[in-house]
Amino acid sequence: MSEPVTTELRGIPGLDDDELRTANLLLAGLKDRQERNLLRSCYYDGRRAIHDVGGVIPATYRNLALVLGWAAKGVDGLARRCNLDAMVWPDGDIDALGMPELADSNFLFSEMSQARTDSLLHGVSYLITTQGADGEPKALVHAKDALNAFGQWNPRRRALDNLLSITSRDHDQITGFVLYLDGVTVTADRVGGNWDVRRSKHPWHVPADPLVYHPRASRRMGRSRITRPAMELQDAALRALRRLEAHMDIYAIPKLMVLGADESIFKNADGSPKASWQVVMGRVLGIPDDDDAANPRAQVQQLSAESPQPHLAQLNALAKLTAREYDLPDSDFAMTDIANPTSADSYNASRENLIAEAEGATEDWSVAIRRTVTRALAIQNGVDEVPAAWSTIAPKWRPPVYVSKAAQADAGAKQLAMVPWLAETKVGLELLGLDEQQIERALAEKAVAERKAAGRAVVAALQQPQQQVTADANGA
Repeated sequence: MSEPVTTELRGIPGLDDDELRTANLLLAGLKDRQERNLLRSCYYDGRRAIHDVGGVIPATYRNLALVLGWAAKGVDGLARRCNLDAMVWPDGDIDALGMPELADSNFLFSEMSQARTDSLLHGVSYLITTQGADGEPKALVHAKDALNAFGQWNPRRRALDNLLSITSRDHDQITGFVLYLDGVTVTADRVGGNWDVRRSKHPWHVPADPLVYHPRASRRMGRSRITRPAMELQDAALRALRRLEAHMDIYAIPKLMVLGADESIFKNADGSPKASWQVVMGRVLGIPDDDDAANPRAQVQQLSAESPQPHLAQLNALAKLTAREYDLPDSDFAMTDIANPTSADSYNASRENLIAEAEGATEDWSVAIRRTVTRALAIQNGVDEVPAAWSTIAPKWRPPVYVSKAAQADAGAKQLAMVPWLAETKVGLELLGLDEQQIERALAEKAVAERKAAGRAVVAALQQPQQQVTADANGA
């Protein structure tokens, strides 16, 4: 997890006044949001614990650091529905532009996946594109989370005016950062107590794009999926778990009421008191009769233990409320009262809100991903601007609705029956439910089969005149 950052950068030779002022302005924005971003990271990573729930719980249980994974389930439950399958170019051959090289050298789809998770976690993450140095890929694409990067969004240009990316820290001191300005990238690293500042000019304005989740006009940088109601519900559930833990040790043990006995039965032979666990775990209590006492024989009565059901009912109710907040089905959180879907339609209906949320999220992310990939391809191909013809390059998202292979193939076959020529295209094979690898293999094997058939046809055509000459000679 990121350390808290310094409030101000000072004494950096090589930065002019405007650059230093901009860097400190962005650093202040990063600092303002860091507390809430760190808190949400703690919820996601399972590091958020409740330490006190009042004076009625013994100290032993108040100090239990119980945690829940509901926040991570809420984020990942949506993230796993937003899968980027490929980048497509309807008007050209994207592979000829070097897309496979860009994807492999940058682990591009994994990088995009990490950026999407951070976007859901903090509301925004950033995709940064730079030119690689010697020994590096020609174009580099890096994802930065909101704990380590901050930029100012220009709502008129729909682009970033600048971006500060923290690259290294020493405790609470920044020892490395990159400042992205319009056409200039400033890299600063603290080496041996001195700052080393380097500049590079480029034609890409600010080469970064924000991945924003749930933006709105009054909040352009979006909001986290771990909302305040979701955090409050998880805290309440942790308090319920604490009470349940104490209940199971204290109140779930049957109580015995001894009438007519003195405290000697709770002592050892040497007069020392027995350990509490010995008293609690004892299955047979031997209480001697005392004929001289007012009650010669003690009586033992048992009181029923309290049921933990109220705690479980509260926990279950909180789980269902959390499921509503994250647009996930009750079965992902609740422990009881779960009805499993009996059909594909009922399964999809139980996840209708989640599917709609996934479609909205991928739509919001698509423009930023398209800009990032086309810029990276331009850098990789050594051109100074993105050609207009590349404007149709776009991300291809996997459908957020889970459909069985049989159902998808059946639906695809019906569509191909209406438009038969689609069966000869990649789109047609996608409709049948084949994945990208299967489509490439099928088309490659089809091409090989066509070449073999063409070869046999040529051989047959060459052999036919020779056979005719032989037949004529035999007839003569």
